[in-house]
Amino acid sequence: MTDMPIESSRAGRNRMRSSALPLVLVAGSALAYAVVAFITGQIAQLSWDGVMGLLQRMVALGVVAVGQTFVILAGSIDLSVAHLISLGAIISTFVMQGDPTLIWLGILAAILLGIVVGGVNGLLVTLLKVNPLIATLGTGLILQGILTTSYGTMQATAPAGYRTLAYDSIAEVPYALLLLAAIGMIAAFVLRRTIAGARIYSVGGNPISARLAGIHTERVVLAAHIVSGACATVAGLYLASRLGTATPWVGRNGGYDLDSIAVVVIGGTLLAGGKGGVGGTLAGVFLFCTIDAVFNMLQIDPFLGQVLRGAVVVLAVAYHSVRQKGHIA
Repeated sequence: MTDMPIESSRAGRNRMRSSALPLVLVAGSALAYAVVAFITGQIAQLSWDGVMGLLQRMVALGVVAVGQTFVILAGSIDLSVAHLISLGAIISTFVMQGDPTLIWLGILAAILLGIVVGGVNGLLVTLLKVNPLIATLGTGLILQGILTTSYGTMQATAPAGYRTLAYDSIAEVPYALLLLAAIGMIAAFVLRRTIAGARIYSVGGNPISARLAGIHTERVVLAAHIVSGACATVAGLYLASRLGTATPWVGRNGGYDLDSIAVVVIGGTLLAGGKGGVGGTLAGVFLFCTIDAVFNMLQIDPFLGQVLRGAVVVLAVAYHSVRQKGHIA
């Protein structure tokens, strides 16, 4: 009897820590950004336009990382997202062919592609029992081959009207940032307020117990991969709008596969699944974007930013591992 209040107190403290982590990441990143802006005399970076520019850096990585959050929470992983981003961007611009009347058709084609590829990944993992690392890596290599061989016949540019997504705004807030906010809020609502979200946490936390409780674990993992595939192609749609065209290397060069996993882990989601959320993921995205912006202001070699990112990921994983062991003890 006396152990129950102690366990409740521990659970409460862990929930408070989990909810505080995104705030700490955002506050620390914002403080570093402001300090560097003052030190370097680039006060314009603290204006409304400067801040919106910083936040808009989050869009592509943020959208794909939201999908990656679903997959990792369900106890899986997706390494195909970088190539899927590129293929989604290319398919959308190819369908549009510079014609404004075909914009919605191009968007639909790209999202359907993401759903199909995500479904294939999910079936490989659940039906054929292929390790998710191998399954999604293999899918990514297949997509890379398709991109390399077909790009010459699929080159196209996006219609001028489609570029509104990346460059226009409403009430001085970029449309792309509103898109990221909408996706983030919908994802957070699904994970925290719906039965589907509860099942994702259950499957990721303890698949055997989830199965015994009557949850179709394979369907949950499949659905998570479909969400990840759809989010990857939405990120590709944004990049096509921003660049005005698409290339086979836009996703790969952006490092969206490993970066999306990194920001999910930094935000407090366990790689083993079952714990974490979208808020932490977006805070991790903000941290990465702030690192890039700070290095730009300081005119430091951007490759050193990769070193700092790697160090942050290692420290984050170590911190969460130690905390998790302490919680189990």
